[in-house]
Amino acid sequence: MDDAEEAAHVLGNGSRVTAQDTVPFALWVASRHLDDYRAAITTCVEAGGDIDTTAAIVGGVVTGPPEEWRQAREPLPDWVGRSGREL
Repeated sequence: MDDAEEAAHVLGNGSRVTAQDTVPFALWVASRHLDDYRAAITTCVEAGGDIDTTAAIVGGVVTGPPEEWRQAREPLPDWVGRSGREL
């Protein structure tokens, strides 16, 4: 498959709200954008369907978000800093 539209048509894009309709597409996207978080998330958005689910799966697989996205987010709750992990 050459593009996200074709992949969403063949693999599904989460519109049916099942794992079989969501995970294959998410993995297809991740495999093409392992080092480009912005492109991976954008591909999910452009394909439509259950965007928040496919983007969440893809975001958990590929490299982290760009620094400017991290800086623009709302502050995390205090308890996050106490977890020992930097987010």
